[in-house]
Amino acid sequence: MTEAENLRQNEPTGEPLGKKEKPKKAKRAKKENEPHVETETRKESAPDKILEAEARIAAAEAKLAEAEARTAELNERLMRTAAEYENHRKRSARETESAFKNGVCFSAEELLPVLDTLNTAANVPTTDEEYKKGVLLTLAKCEEVFGKLGISEIEAEGKAFDPELHNAVMQKPADGAESGTITVVMQKGYKLGERVIRHAMVAVAP
Repeated sequence: MTEAENLRQNEPTGEPLGKKEKPKKAKRAKKENEPHVETETRKESAPDKILEAEARIAAAEAKLAEAEARTAELNERLMRTAAEYENHRKRSARETESAFKNGVCFSAEELLPVLDTLNTAANVPTTDEEYKKGVLLTLAKCEEVFGKLGISEIEAEGKAFDPELHNAVMQKPADGAESGTITVVMQKGYKLGERVIRHAMVAVAP
């Protein structure tokens, strides 16, 4: 074999090189197609994300509505409890006041005979000035105590007869007195505020 033939035999041919280039082109084509596939995947997943977000918003709104309803219920219960407490407080105050007045009225009723005796003794003529002075001082002290308890004497003489305050036991005329006018007070009457402890015993003009 000549040297020229050996050189031709050892020269690289184009065919093997062409075969090696084909895989590179396939890989390049695959890489070029990959972004396109990813974009389509993202486009397909976007509606799913919107639906998921809407579902979360709906769930949050449902929880908010439930919380608002619970808050309204608790507020209503609180207001109802406060109203019940206020009614109980007022009722207790009325009961306490009524019990106090009952006690005062009972004590006054027991003391009125003593006060009547002092009034009678103060109006009896006597030459013992010290005795009369003592009676008047005791009577004034009793009336002062009654005043501190809120007990007052019922006005009667010269007033028009009032069956709510007076107890007429007889008729007795008086000069210039109109019919139904109280002319004589035989026993004083007393009241605690608007509550009558004892009616005044009186005589009225016919």
